Amino acid sequence: MLEQLIKIDKGATENLKDQIKQSISVAILDELIVLDKPIPSSRKLSTALKVSRQTVMFAFEELVDDGYLISKERKGYFVNPSILSGRAMKPSKPKLRNDETSSPQWQQRFTKEPSKQINILKPSDWQKFPYPFTSGQIDPKTFPIAEWRECSKQALNVLAVNDWTSDTLDADDPQLIEQIQQRILPRRGVWAKPEEILITVGTQNSLYILSNLLAGNGRKIAMENPGYTDARNIFDIHFDHVIPQPVDKGGIVVNSQLGDVDYVYVTPSHQWPTSVTMPIDRREKLLAKAEQEDFIIIEDDYEIETNYIEEPVAALKSLDDNGRVIYMSSLSKFLAPGLRMGFMVGPKALIDEARALRRLMMRHPPLNTQRMTALFLSRGHYESLINRLWHIYKSKWHILTEAIERYIPSNEKLPINGGTSCWVRGPNNLDCRILQKLAKEHGILIELGDIAFSQQIKPKNYFRIGLTVIPEHKIVPGIKLLGQLIQDITLR
Repeated sequence: MLEQLIKIDKGATENLKDQIKQSISVAILDELIVLDKPIPSSRKLSTALKVSRQTVMFAFEELVDDGYLISKERKGYFVNPSILSGRAMKPSKPKLRNDETSSPQWQQRFTKEPSKQINILKPSDWQKFPYPFTSGQIDPKTFPIAEWRECSKQALNVLAVNDWTSDTLDADDPQLIEQIQQRILPRRGVWAKPEEILITVGTQNSLYILSNLLAGNGRKIAMENPGYTDARNIFDIHFDHVIPQPVDKGGIVVNSQLGDVDYVYVTPSHQWPTSVTMPIDRREKLLAKAEQEDFIIIEDDYEIETNYIEEPVAALKSLDDNGRVIYMSSLSKFLAPGLRMGFMVGPKALIDEARALRRLMMRHPPLNTQRMTALFLSRGHYESLINRLWHIYKSKWHILTEAIERYIPSNEKLPINGGTSCWVRGPNNLDCRILQKLAKEHGILIELGDIAFSQQIKPKNYFRIGLTVIPEHKIVPGIKLLGQLIQDITLR
């Protein structure tokens, strides 16, 4: 019986001993093995599994050490009954569900329904598509596995473990704070004290914390239109008024409409989704407007490292002499989006309250991940990764922009100098949702553009094309095919 529960894959990276050990432990925890009878002998099990007896013996010995098995002299190995102690007793019969009339009416209890918001959707199986023009993902082949593994091992030494296994309540890893302060921020023209930096679980976490702290009492926040969908959804939940502000070739338009707001959210490095960069004169104008009208700027420094034509423009925060800019960014865009590692920079008074609120939400982001990230930064691996990806993305970007100009009809030509995606305006009679569905059927993944707009009646002919994961040699044929599909739709 036990041999039927053990799954062996001789082609797996995990060794056979560990596979046997895991299968037996899972079978014990699932109560699939009788407690009062010995499990099959090592000789019998090795024969049934077609592995060496020594391999099985090693697995048995480790299961004894871990408390799953007991060795009884001349009787064999038995399941250790204490391994299952502390579990609640199973009910004698399943509890019947209440009828719907007596069950809680959850829809009536919700004060917010985020599930009904229009959200950014990304297919988890993008790797299966020949032409994955998706954004916000990385090519797993570019992830620095060896370097990250090195930092992971270093984070597991005794001294490091003592640091990150402790309950620090609301404190971040001081080594990561130091690396952000000394390595990340200066290259963006930003200088901050340690007490002015907060580690977050990505930029969205920063936005959610700020919205909790700053919204209410009729306060208004302006944001770019088109603009970052998730930011707008967060603001819609917390703020009484979210004011859409138009975007042109220089980013957010600075006009009289900003005279009646409390906060302005911007993505000046590469505006989301258009990828235009806000020039210095527009940044100075926005800062002057903020001082004149007494509003606060929330700067989401999105993709500052991806300028391919000219040097990156220093962060808006670098021009801030009056403490009117709250700065946030992420390390995940280059490293790995799944790590969810971001940070916020602001006045100590704000960061203190943000830290206190974060403590109520999650205490702090996992300290082991913070320490590994700190080590990764301190050893120069992050800089090397940025440099390597910059050259890869630059080459793709040139190929992609040229292909779009050649094959996509009616494309809007914006003055962009980089980024990891292209904002495309198709013919006026194009429906991007129809295009997305048809493109997917032909192995092409693109992202909807209508979700970026705030107005009720949204333009249907916009979409985004990402470049981070698509192989370089597939860009031109993918865009050529996409262009043909656009023509097929619009000429019907």
